[in-house]
Order: sequence, then structure tokens, then C-alpha cells
Amino acid sequence: MEATSGTPLILLREDDSPQRVLPIFVGPMEAAAIAVALDGQAPPRPLTHDVMAELLLSLDGRVDRVEVTGLRDGTFVAELAVTGPGGERRLDARPSDAIALALRVGAPTFVSDEVLDQAGTALIEELDQEAIDAEVTEFRSLLEGLSPADLASDPGSPPAGPPAHPATDERDAEGP
Repeated sequence: MEATSGTPLILLREDDSPQRVLPIFVGPMEAAAIAVALDGQAPPRPLTHDVMAELLLSLDGRVDRVEVTGLRDGTFVAELAVTGPGGERRLDARPSDAIALALRVGAPTFVSDEVLDQAGTALIEELDQEAIDAEVTEFRSLLEGLSPADLASDPGSPPAGPPAHPATDERDAEGP
């Protein structure tokens, strides 16, 4: 839900850097259909997208992917790439419907670079200075308790910590 208006939206996030996000506002019914699929819920009666998925399966078809391909007059445009006995087809679809169907059949969703360039945005994560300070303090205290021998230990194991008594250091016990 968008914070100020309470309008449902989908946030698609780019896998690669800079991990831009694309907000797509959707209606409440489409948001509910997507939420049901994301939660893995089985409604008592099939929803429209469940029927579409079952219909594709019964006709030996499959959804290969969803592509958000454009932005026209402030409205996102998507295509369903489907394959069936008649070959490959691309179907015009609303992004919300295409995503709701793709979630049900395990198909990936893609967004064109042009759409991301035009409407995507990079989220700036706010830094929690208190959390950073606490981590730095914890790291410094760990460093203060380490000896050079601890740094030579197996990198996969936790540091051994300072020896109980300097005479028990392995180098001292073995002699020169």
C-alpha cells in the first residue's frame, strides 16, 4: 500500500545494480489476487487468474514470461509470452493481471530498460547511525581481544580469543 494514499501497488525490483524499483499502482481486486498468489493461499473457489492458469494447462500451454514493455499516457503496458501447440504468442495484458497469472504458474517477470529508465527509481536506504555505532563498538571490542596467533587460525572457525596464560601460547610451549 502506498503510504500517503493507501492505494495498492506492486513494487518490481531490478535484480542487477542499481536495483531500481518500479511502482505500479493497481486496483484492490488485482492486489488481492496477487496477494493470494504470493501467500500461496488456495481460495475456496478459483479466482479468475486461477481459471486462466488451469485453462492454459489444459490446452498444453504455458506462460514463459511477463514483460512490462511500455508506458503510455501514464499507464504501464505488459505482454504475456505464452507457448502452446500453436507456437509462441505474445498477448497484450495489464501488468497486474499478467503478474497475478505469472505468480500462479511460476513464470518470471521482466521490465524493459526503457521503462526502468523512464519510471524506475533507486531507493535510498536510510542509515541507522545508532546501529552503525553499535556494530563498530562490537567490532572494536572483538579486535582488542585478538592476538596475532588468533589471526593465523582457520578462517572458517571463530577466533580462539586471547590465551588463558601467556605461557600456554603454542609458540612459547614448543620453544624456538
